[in-house]
This record gives sequence, structure tokens and C-alpha cells, in this order.
Amino acid sequence: MSSTPSFNPKSYSSTSARRVAFLGLGVMGYPMAAHLAAAGHQVTVYNRNGAKAQAWVAEAGSAHRAAPTPREAAAGAEIVFCCVGNDDDLRSVVLGDDGAFAGMAAGAIFVDHTTASANVARELSAAAGARGLQFIDAPVSGGQAGAQNGVLTVMCGGDATAFEQVKPVAEAFARAFTLLGDSGAGQLAKMVNQICIAGLVQGLSEAIAFGQRAGLDMEAVLAVISKGAAQSWQMENRGKTMVEGKFDFGFAVDWMRKDLGLVLDEAKRNGARLPVTALVDQFYADVQQAGGNRFDTSSLITRLK
Repeated sequence: MSSTPSFNPKSYSSTSARRVAFLGLGVMGYPMAAHLAAAGHQVTVYNRNGAKAQAWVAEAGSAHRAAPTPREAAAGAEIVFCCVGNDDDLRSVVLGDDGAFAGMAAGAIFVDHTTASANVARELSAAAGARGLQFIDAPVSGGQAGAQNGVLTVMCGGDATAFEQVKPVAEAFARAFTLLGDSGAGQLAKMVNQICIAGLVQGLSEAIAFGQRAGLDMEAVLAVISKGAAQSWQMENRGKTMVEGKFDFGFAVDWMRKDLGLVLDEAKRNGARLPVTALVDQFYADVQQAGGNRFDTSSLITRLK
């Protein structure tokens, strides 16, 4: 590994070494793949920017390799992991002559960590089944820090037997890896997660802005109330930086708007009423219009200043 690794090695539970592939080496995929390698699995990686895949191999070591197409990366892999941007990106690395499905042998398992729609999860699960493959939708929560530290929370949908085969391998980068139902259930659970976060961050933004207007020492206030019923991960991890006006880390506004778009589209289909979520989505649009596209999601507070 380089002197400045992109992930923080942890203690790995003992599991048989597997031949795996990882498609997509972004801020999440790069360290997730590194944890798989560090846990002893033989990893083949693919990235649209091939230079990044080669850089990953240079860090991970000669036991691993980069492939020029998803199909070649998936060839011979027992499990293919994937983490890309959206539904269309996912289809582009899965389907077609150079897609992962074309290279996978019958019985292999595709695990998708992209935050995507429940519809595409069901679509690709059906396509996998037609080829004798298994597909698990497995979006993650925990952000870049969670990926680097190998402590992601993973919400899964798919076949229980395939899930049990994947779980001990995925625990290289996850602290919780949970099956929640059939295909699409993982994506729907991630939508529940994002609904909760949207409301929490808006509430925290209003609370901090209110306290600052009232002349309170908000770092002291947050230290007190975080010991009580108002405590949340957002307060513990973002409250201080929101008070300081720092938003240059973590999950970007552009990504959150993509996720909330998936949530609101699904709500139209299932009839759920999400008035607060829809409002917060528009607040994030305001942040984008002010140039905060790459700010952390806690930048909602900038609207109130």
C-alpha cells in the first residue's frame, strides 16, 4: 500500500478467500475494493477511467489486477460487486456484450451497491435470473468515511441463499449487512434512510440558525443537548462543522438530490405522502443554485444565514 492509503485497514474476520470483481472505483468503491483485497480475496477491478484502476492495483498489490471491460473483470469471479452513479451507469456496466453479466458464469452473484431505483434492481434481478445468475441490490449508508474505515451499513434485497454466500465476504467493508426482503427491498430501505436524513439535517439547520440568532454559544448548546433526546448521528458528526460554516466534506448536495429524486419518484408510484421531504429537496435545489453543488448535505443551513 502507499504511504497515504485510501482506506484504513481493520481486523477482518476469517473467511475463505474468494475470486471477486469490483466495478466502479469512486470515493466509495475504491476503499471498498481495498478492504476486500486486504481481507485476502483476489480482486479484479474495472473503472471507466482505466488509469484509476491501474493506480488501485499499484496500491493493492500484484495479487490483484485491472480489466479493460466489466465483462473481463467479471469473468471467473464468484461475486461481482459494483458501485456506480445511477440507473443508467448501472445498466451500462451490467448489460450488453461488454457488460458484467456477459462474463459471469452460472451461479455467480452480482451485488450492486449503487443507490439506484427499486425498478432497476428488479429489472436486473430478472435479467440475472434468465442467465442463471443471482442479483442482490445492496445500497450503503455511512459515506466516504464509512467506506474508508470499513464500517458501512448495507441494506439488501434478493435471494436469501445468495445473500448468505455474500455476507461473510462483504463484511470486509461493512459493520452491518442485512437482508430486508426480495429484489428492490434494499433500494427501498435506502430511500427510507434518505428521508430520515433530509428531515434531520433540516431540523438541525433550523436549530443552529435559531440559536445563533439568539446569541447562544451553539457548540456548548450542542454538547449539552446531544446527551439527551435530540441526539443524532447528524448532530454528533455535523453539528460543530455547521456552526463553523464548513461544508467541504462528506456526501455532496448533488448526490442527495439524486437520491431524493428517487424517493419522490417512488412515492408517486406507491402513494406515500412526503411533504417535508419534497420541501427539503427544494431547499437543496436552492443550495445548488447558490453554487453549493459539491457542499456536504449539512450545507442546508446556508439558506438560513
